Amino acid sequence: MNNKFVLSYSGGKDCILALYRKIQEGCTPVALLTTVKKSESETWTHGLSYDLLEQVSKSLELPIIYAECEVSEYEDKFEEKLKVAKEMGATSVVYGDIDIQQHRQWGIDRATHAGLDYEFPLWQEDREKLVYEVIDSGFKAIIKKVNLDCMDKDFVGKTLTKELVEKIKDTGSDACGENGEYHTIVIDGPIFNYKIEIKPEDLSPESCYRFTVKSQ
Repeated sequence: MNNKFVLSYSGGKDCILALYRKIQEGCTPVALLTTVKKSESETWTHGLSYDLLEQVSKSLELPIIYAECEVSEYEDKFEEKLKVAKEMGATSVVYGDIDIQQHRQWGIDRATHAGLDYEFPLWQEDREKLVYEVIDSGFKAIIKKVNLDCMDKDFVGKTLTKELVEKIKDTGSDACGENGEYHTIVIDGPIFNYKIEIKPEDLSPESCYRFTVKSQ
């Protein structure tokens, strides 16, 4: 049985936990796939630079497939790069989505169009328990971006701990940030060979943004 997969990689805790679980099951990742803004040279959503991405690639000992695109070509480029992963031996795509059906369907459609199976290892599990699993498993997740309509900019750069999760909840935000209240980058943990170095410029004021969160 071929248990090789490509991880849809955002940099955050959820996709890394999905990766960790699949490795524990005995499956083999062949690559990380991430989408990068063509004009700004950083990843969509989490705003990770090429420097950070390359560090992650080396520490996890996994190649990164870059889907460089504008908004209008996002889906096509993602599918194009999934086919590259397929050529590398992947038979499925692993996603870190938890319970937003629209995101799940998007991932299913992209995988299906590329001729791959799809897996959602965290699907419909308790959001808060998943955050605690990340922490208890030994992963170090740094808050990379926050939605200023939900959380204060002082949260940027802080490492996720159970105490910090309580403070996040006190703002009225989801513990997991699943509604977009905050985004993380995992810099260390049991599947990393060394800790990723975060520079001050990686946590600049541009790490804050605004949009209205719709409760699930």
